[in-house]
Amino acid sequence: MKRSYTPLVAGVALAAITASTVASAQTVLRASHQFPGGQGDVRDEMVQLMAEKIAEADVGLEIEVYPGQSLFKAREQWAALSRGRLDITSLPLDYASGRHPEFSATLMPGLVRNHEHAKRLNDSEYMDMIKEVIREGGARVLADAWLSGGFASSERCITSPETVDGQNFRAAGPAFEEMLEGAGASIASMPSSEIYTAMQTGVLDAANTSSMSFVSYRLYEQVECLTEPGEHALWFMYEPILVSEQTWQKLNEEQQQALAEAGEAAEAFFAEEAAALDQQMVEVFKENGVEVVSMSEEDYNAWLEIAKETSYKNFAENVENGQAIIDAALAVE
Repeated sequence: MKRSYTPLVAGVALAAITASTVASAQTVLRASHQFPGGQGDVRDEMVQLMAEKIAEADVGLEIEVYPGQSLFKAREQWAALSRGRLDITSLPLDYASGRHPEFSATLMPGLVRNHEHAKRLNDSEYMDMIKEVIREGGARVLADAWLSGGFASSERCITSPETVDGQNFRAAGPAFEEMLEGAGASIASMPSSEIYTAMQTGVLDAANTSSMSFVSYRLYEQVECLTEPGEHALWFMYEPILVSEQTWQKLNEEQQQALAEAGEAAEAFFAEEAAALDQQMVEVFKENGVEVVSMSEEDYNAWLEIAKETSYKNFAENVENGQAIIDAALAVE
């Protein structure tokens, strides 16, 4: 029997077909990171902002955000990204230094002096060298981000090198591990998302990480003393938003442009927030009864002397172009 449709029914059917076609044309990109979602962590907010900008661009793209290691564990993200199994990540780049030792230069003691210096490094030969390794590894940078950080301990305040002697320490990357070992600390390697439990169970006495992670992971509940970045910040870490090169090449020119512009918006948002993160950390820790101290210039210089004889020396001797990378960074005033 031949079926007939009223104009209304036919219109509804056509709309459904059109909607189905649009939905099937939509490319979904998966973005993964280790940081808490929906809790004010600026790294999560950067990725969420990108997802909003891509939706507004209306170029057949959608970003699904998976925070808190809900898709990939912290240490798995680089491999997943470089192999095309993950599309986008916000990643502490030094986490991938086991595969690309050059990345240790993005968490080198004293290499970055303050947030303004970090901005200047973004447009330097040093960063060109780092980004070349990123591209060779199968990814590209969508947004630059440098986070400052400090030290915290459940045992005693960390200022001069002597204060870490005998403490079990999480140091975030090879360069800091080598420096802290040179000062007498014992090292336990883990992502920042595992520090809380490690301190709670006695595996760790102390840790350094970013100001944002100190707050997001509620480490004020486990420590007695915090060493803020202050005027003499030893700890700065590069934590960019990256896209898989395989993913990038599958996008059309309009989609690539939209993704690049979303990355620029995320970077600008971070730049406005970065300097306030340190003060936010200090306030939160003080509110929770944690003692807050700063390193003196003398303390800072003592640490640098150890770093030059350990992490700087090892990086220069054992990493391809290691000395050239350090020299390029030090050339930026």
